Amino acid sequence: MKNGINTSGIGIGRDIVAIIDKGTPNEKRYILNSFYKAKLNSYTTGDISYQLEFLEDGMHTYTLKVWDVYNNSSEATIEFVIKNNEEFAIEHVLNYPNPFSTNTSFHFDHNKAGENLDVVVTIMTISGKVLKTIEQRISNANSHVGDLFWNGRDDYDDKPSRGVYIYKISVRTEDGKKAEKVEKLVILN
Repeated sequence: MKNGINTSGIGIGRDIVAIIDKGTPNEKRYILNSFYKAKLNSYTTGDISYQLEFLEDGMHTYTLKVWDVYNNSSEATIEFVIKNNEEFAIEHVLNYPNPFSTNTSFHFDHNKAGENLDVVVTIMTISGKVLKTIEQRISNANSHVGDLFWNGRDDYDDKPSRGVYIYKISVRTEDGKKAEKVEKLVILN
């Protein structure tokens, strides 16, 4: 905030507040003034580190409300999913653009954010012949992975003919848990 962040707690409701599941019967509020640490030589930016208590499995929202020293507020909300089980899963697997002519990127979401992942993307013909294998190690992975680029060429640097192909994304965690998904892609030449 351009006028500085109010951490004094002076004034009713002028605290840095985190709200879990705002507007629901399960709403929880946390006052985070004492957990805010300003960035060096800055009164307008900083970090908040706070460990939330156990949340049930499912979709949740996290809203952060902050006030500046002139009593102006700002609020931002994100949605997130809690999966307390140890099962590793990938979801929302896609390539974009699809269909494509020259190149595409593969994307997926997973439930092991912050871990190191070994990702293998195998592009195949409908009959199962492997055209291209892309391997990538992702350190400290975000929950959304989207930087798996393919230039549209096979392992011999040839351009495959137009048509429908399948691809398999295999992801392995450092502790050996594995998840796979198979999808289709279309090449336009």
